[in-house]
Amino acid sequence: MSEQNTDDLPLDEDFTDPLADPGDEIERLTAERDEFRDRLMRALADSENARKRAEKDRRDAEQYGGSRLARDLLPIYDHLHRAIEAVPEEQRADHAALLEGVELTLRELGNVFGKHGITVLRPDNGTRFDPQFHEAMFEAPMPGTTAGEIIQLMEPGFMIHDRLLRPAKVGVSSFKPA
Repeated sequence: MSEQNTDDLPLDEDFTDPLADPGDEIERLTAERDEFRDRLMRALADSENARKRAEKDRRDAEQYGGSRLARDLLPIYDHLHRAIEAVPEEQRADHAALLEGVELTLRELGNVFGKHGITVLRPDNGTRFDPQFHEAMFEAPMPGTTAGEIIQLMEPGFMIHDRLLRPAKVGVSSFKPA
């Protein structure tokens, strides 16, 4: 037997089954194409969702990233208010410079809060109690009010943009007319 040189074989030899139905091959290729298209569409949707999620996370970090620091500053706001209120009216003239310094510090803290989207919640007496913004510290039957109305503000609450930092601490009426 003679050995055939591989250089003599045609390079474009088709090794497909000559008896195979071309329609089966088209169906297989169509199914494969559809699968790749589906995978591409899912990958694009996942990519878009990840982009939107990252954008929302960035916005949230920008708006609410200082929430912990803001919460830590709220007692300072409270203490400055208490310091001003602690000075009796008849002694205010004697401590005018000190009071002015405390008031300026409080005003500057308020300006910083405003710059960062922090607002004070001071519900008025007679306002309806809202558990999303208020914390009831006590209930008392107060004539001239209806149950569920705020009758005393004990401590202001705070919001940062549209999120609650601290609820306003209030007293609530439990009065039910006879």
